Amino acid sequence: MPIKIPASLPAFDVLTREGVMVMDEDSAGRQDIRPLRIGLLNLMPKKIQTETQFARLIGATPLQIELSLIRMSEHQAKNTAAEHMESFYRPFSEVAESGEYFDGLVITGAPIEHLDFAEVTYWDELRTVFDWTQSHVHSTMGVCWGGMAMINHFHGVPKHMLPAKAFGCFRHRNMQPASPYLRGFSDDCVIPVSRWTEMRKAEIDAVPGLTTLLHSEEVGPCLVEDAACRALYIFNHLEYDSDTLKQEYDRDVAQGEPVNVPGNYYPDDDPTRAPQNRWRSHAHLLYGNWINQIYQTTPFDITQIGSGAT
Repeated sequence: MPIKIPASLPAFDVLTREGVMVMDEDSAGRQDIRPLRIGLLNLMPKKIQTETQFARLIGATPLQIELSLIRMSEHQAKNTAAEHMESFYRPFSEVAESGEYFDGLVITGAPIEHLDFAEVTYWDELRTVFDWTQSHVHSTMGVCWGGMAMINHFHGVPKHMLPAKAFGCFRHRNMQPASPYLRGFSDDCVIPVSRWTEMRKAEIDAVPGLTTLLHSEEVGPCLVEDAACRALYIFNHLEYDSDTLKQEYDRDVAQGEPVNVPGNYYPDDDPTRAPQNRWRSHAHLLYGNWINQIYQTTPFDITQIGSGAT
């Protein structure tokens, strides 16, 4: 079954060309099933690139998915056309006021790692979003800074600045092979990393109920399950396109910023050669497993989310 997104959304044509099944509003309305409602709270500056990356993974399952794009209420996007934002995104305040429920929600990262959480201009509203997920979202995926912010809000786990940017593709060990979220995963896998901060495994392990699922000896924990809050926190970027790290590297070089060549990404670490994607299969596994777990456990009556009903 396809993912339901507006036919005029740029991701529609991109995913169609890639062979991902997509469906517009009219076609979806003729199917007598309840699609899974998945929200994407997009905090990244390149909205179109990010929404396409997540739609690609979320839409590659046998289930019909209805994707809703959400933004912070007061924060104005500077790198995406206002017309795009007005056409496809709704502010969180509108979503909350309408009393909507979601089977799943993805909260993306944001390039604001250098700030303390409380210094972020939309921190108070984001904390409201986190609390709202506990009564209106069945399962939440916090990605990179979004996951760090969420685990800090619910459990007080701090983020720590790194002496140098963790940048490249790093091997991660499968710590919980029996987890439904890691079904089909190898014993280890390569995952793109791009961040100036880290969460520490010892501090996560000290919190009852948090389980580290993927971990790297080089760059620390990657995927953490928070069963009580019905959440997953992933601090790295399985959703990245093949050339996303290259785009970041080329941007930093062009701006004269000190940056290392992303490790284990280009053949022989040579940035003149085309990068290799060695994480795509595990990206589809993780998000497919997440969607499947939502489908298996979410209540048929979506308004019963948070009540324990199925």
